[in-house]
This record gives sequence, C-alpha cells and structure tokens, in this order.
Amino acid sequence: MPPSKQGSSHAVTTRRQPEEDRAGVSTLNRRQPELLARAPHQALAADVLRAKVLIVDDQQANRVLMRHTLPRGEVDIIEAGDGLEALRLCAEHEFALILLDIRMPGMDGFELAAALSRDGATREIPIIFVSSGGDDMSHIKSYQFGAVDYMTKPLNEQMLASKLRVFVELWRSKRQLHQLLGVLEERNKKLEEEITERRRIETLVRHQAQHDALTSLPNRILFLDRLDTALERAARHHENFALLYIDIDGFKPVNDNHGHLVGDELLRHIALRLCKNVRKTDTVARLGGDEFAIVLEEVASDRAALQVGLKICEALAVSYVLEMPDGLVTVRVGASIGVSIFPDHGRNRNDLINAADVAMYRAKRSGKNHAALAEPPSGSVALLRDRLAARL
Repeated sequence: MPPSKQGSSHAVTTRRQPEEDRAGVSTLNRRQPELLARAPHQALAADVLRAKVLIVDDQQANRVLMRHTLPRGEVDIIEAGDGLEALRLCAEHEFALILLDIRMPGMDGFELAAALSRDGATREIPIIFVSSGGDDMSHIKSYQFGAVDYMTKPLNEQMLASKLRVFVELWRSKRQLHQLLGVLEERNKKLEEEITERRRIETLVRHQAQHDALTSLPNRILFLDRLDTALERAARHHENFALLYIDIDGFKPVNDNHGHLVGDELLRHIALRLCKNVRKTDTVARLGGDEFAIVLEEVASDRAALQVGLKICEALAVSYVLEMPDGLVTVRVGASIGVSIFPDHGRNRNDLINAADVAMYRAKRSGKNHAALAEPPSGSVALLRDRLAARL
C-alpha cells in the first residue's frame, strides 16, 4: 500500500468505449435494437444500460490506481472508502460488479460481503476480492463469503479488463432480459384484458339475442329451445311437464289511454309477477306484445298445472301502481291462460303449442281472466296406448 492514507471518497468516472474495445460486445447486446423494436416505447435507454462498478478500498491511492487500471468503456465507476459507505452506495445504486479490498479498518471486506449476502437486493452482486497478499486461506475464505473471483495487487490490467467485460455483459443481458419479460408480461396482461372484454361482449350479444330487451325474460328463440329441451328430457325419463300460454286481457286499452311508456312499465311488472309465481327451474318467456309462455317442469298432475294457471290469473289481476315521470298511474289487467300437458296433449313442440293456444282462446271466450286445460286430442286406440305407456 502507498505510505499516505486518505479519507473515504465517493467519485464517479465515465468514459466512452473506443472502437477497438467494442469488438467484444456480445451477440445479445448487438441484437438489443432488434429484440426491443417490438416495444419501442419501452426500449431501454443507453444510460439505463450503463453498468456501474463499485471500488471499495480504504486507500484513495489504491482506488485511483484501480480506476485507471479498469478498461475504458461505457461504465460508471463509483468509489467507497469503507464498508459502511459501500453498504449505503449499494442501497442507492445497482452495481454490475464490486472490486472489494479485503483488509480495511472497521468493517473489512469479508464482513461487507457477508452483509451484502444477507440482503435480497444485493446478494446477487458479483464480488471480486482484491488483496495485496496471495495466501491460500484468503482465497478459500473469499469464496466462502460469496466471491466470484480473487485477484492480487498489483492488478493485471488485461486480466481485470477481461473480467470486467464478462460481468458487465452479464449485467446488461440480465437487464435486457428483465425488460423483455416486462414487455411480455404487459402484452399478456393486455391480451387477457382483450379476451375478457371480448367474452363479455359475446355474452352480452348472446343474451340480447335470446332475451327480451324490455323485460329481460327469455324471448321466443330461447323459449323454443327450452321447450325442446323439456320435451327431450321428459321423453327420456318418462316424465311430464306443462306448457302455459298467456295472453294479457285489457292491455290495449292501457296503451291507448296512458301511452306506450306506461304499457312498457306494465309489461315489466307483469314479468316480475309471473316469475314470482313459478319455480326457478321453470321458464317464463315473453313471446312478443302482450303474450307470455311458461314451461312448468315435472308437474304432479293436470290439475296441479291448472292450479298454477289459476294462481297466476289471480296474481296478475291485482291492481298495478306504476311510478311514471308524471306521477303514479294505477291500472288493472287480467290474463287468459291455456294449459297443455306432455304427453297428454302432444308429444312434439307444435302439438303442445297448438293445444295450449286453443285452450287460451277458450279461456277468453269463457269470460277472460281464467285458465283452461287443453282438451285431449281426438281419441284413437294408438294414442290412448301411447298415453298409457308414457304414464307407466
């Protein structure tokens, strides 16, 4: 060591790399513009890729000597005169390499390396121990404290330059990889958001295609699909179900006297009452205008299905108090309901619908606000046999 001893200092030295030194640039660094071209807004700036090297030695003369020994390149050289100052600098900067003197007063190089290894933010920093002695025990102890290499003073300039380039390239490659992973993660996140939004729109479009815009009930398309499903299930399990066709009595006068806004609000309230008077497993649909339909799953008997229809007539006949922009409007309507049963009144969609429709008009002719059960189809031996087989 030089005879004079200076206090600790913190200096930054920046040098441009000459053409002859840039020949050793790695393939990854040469391809950096190509790799980051897909995300130019996130490309790493040149100063972000500048590596920092920390020299830790209690002798200023030694620090100056090592600084001048390091190859000229696009690196920032930062100096620390003791272990505590080095710890503070490691907390403020990200270093590609630390050149660490072993023998220092206070916190020596081994103690500093041990402190850095206990911190998750600094334990990965490569450390090259520098010592004026070359005994085997120092070598062994250096590697025990996490050193990646060991050099003795006076430092060989070419060897130090070679080691520096290796660790700077590794640091830059790590930064580039981290950046590329960040770009990929951001793009994956945006892709997931786009997929989620697309699925939301598809779900909305599918719902709008299958549901009534005014009441949010299943529309005719979804109703027919549910009816076909009920037919298949009932035939497979030898069960029965009921189809209710509903026509609102007195709806046209409400529209004529109070306007379409009141009529629309009335239809929404009718839909709510229909849903409240059936099970969640049943299907309530609006077929259009003031016509509704219900698929009652697994009814116990013809009479039970008819009783549901009569209960709905009573519920719909209660006065409606509608909150409109101009105030409350009170209206009353009724319902005519036709009820058909699978398989008694039909084994396919058309037969069941026709039977329920005929029964509904029969209910209207009988005085409205009434439910009527469909009549059995014209008797034949084959049909009676089928009905008996289905019930068995």
